[in-house]
Amino acid sequence: MARYHIETYGCTANRGESRQIERSLREGGHHRVDSPEEADVAILNTCTVVEKTEHNMLRRAKTLDEETPADLVITGCMALAQGAEFEQADINADILHWDEVPEHVRNGECPTPTPDTDPIVDGVVGILPIARGCMSDCSYCITKHATGKIDSPPVEKNVQKARALVHAGAKELRITGQDTGVYGWDTGERTLHTLLERICTEIEGEFRVRVGMANPKGVHGIRDELAAVFAEHDKLYNFLHIPVQSGSNSVLGDMRRQHQVSEFIDVVDTFDSYLDEWTLSTDFIVGFPTETEEDHQQSLDLLKTVKPEKINITRFSKRPGTDAATMKGLGGQVKKDRSREMTELKMEVVGEAHEAMVGTIREVLCVEDGTDDSLVGYDQSYRQVAIPGAQSQGVSLGDTVSCEITGHNTVYALGELVETKTTQTA
Repeated sequence: MARYHIETYGCTANRGESRQIERSLREGGHHRVDSPEEADVAILNTCTVVEKTEHNMLRRAKTLDEETPADLVITGCMALAQGAEFEQADINADILHWDEVPEHVRNGECPTPTPDTDPIVDGVVGILPIARGCMSDCSYCITKHATGKIDSPPVEKNVQKARALVHAGAKELRITGQDTGVYGWDTGERTLHTLLERICTEIEGEFRVRVGMANPKGVHGIRDELAAVFAEHDKLYNFLHIPVQSGSNSVLGDMRRQHQVSEFIDVVDTFDSYLDEWTLSTDFIVGFPTETEEDHQQSLDLLKTVKPEKINITRFSKRPGTDAATMKGLGGQVKKDRSREMTELKMEVVGEAHEAMVGTIREVLCVEDGTDDSLVGYDQSYRQVAIPGAQSQGVSLGDTVSCEITGHNTVYALGELVETKTTQTA
């Protein structure tokens, strides 16, 4: 778990992006603190309207870098357009696109809801932690010390919580946990697919369900059962987040990830066989202490082979008290170079996926405010679609609309309403 401090400058677009960063961090059990002195990571969302603003951003970044113990992440317009200026100013920070920030903060670790985490409705999004803890013992992860082994409440209890969220107005349920794939292991039965089946069949109302992170090992043993539930129920987004972390079995062994690359591919192949269209999300840790250039190339080759549509890339950093912290690390430039190479490949792969959407018609559930009067939603495969002008055409959060995909911005699609008539998912 990380304590984060976030500062946002500039327009409403930046403020909207910061809200989404915070939502993702809260889902993972991270906590906001008021000052950077208290934080494990400081996040600076920058603006670059005029030269004076640029100077102010550099000055603030330097202060955060020099006067606080926190790691520094810089995002926003100046970071993406003029990121080199921060490096030239000798500011030690990671420059990231806003949607990469939550995964960077997580550092490849499992999301970590706190012991007293309750389901919440955030706008029209219901966040449902289904369990706490995991079955893994990853050498780089500090959260296992805070959470322990998996502790799974009964399926019935989670169904009741899901029902309460829908009754409270949630149009999208986000199933979260350290590792949703091992839900029920502590009770002697793997029950994630059972929970999803019951949520889809026993809860009245129109809503969609997104399943949160599940490690490959847990999913591998129930991949057919799980994929069959996805194929049967339209309420489930055809989306799976399974972090592989490396394309090298040697590195996976040093990470103690408990799966091999072949098991990850088995899961992907199984979902391919059950679903005509679905979104694969995965994570890579770049620059693990034992990662060789050949290992790195194997990760790049895996990315090219499976072509995930959402890819989170984290440069390895040591966490105190973990076994990996005692390993002799790679140089910062090596990690930076490998991260840059993988990020360039990522943008190619993700861009191709979104380009293929152009010209298609998508049913999109609108769940987030965008810039100006736009709204942001997700299609059946949980591909993000921004809809300019949606609010001025009478669309509200919670509406499902038909959109023609007219373009994309590499990491998300742009949609135009086919008709202004909306369907309230209620």
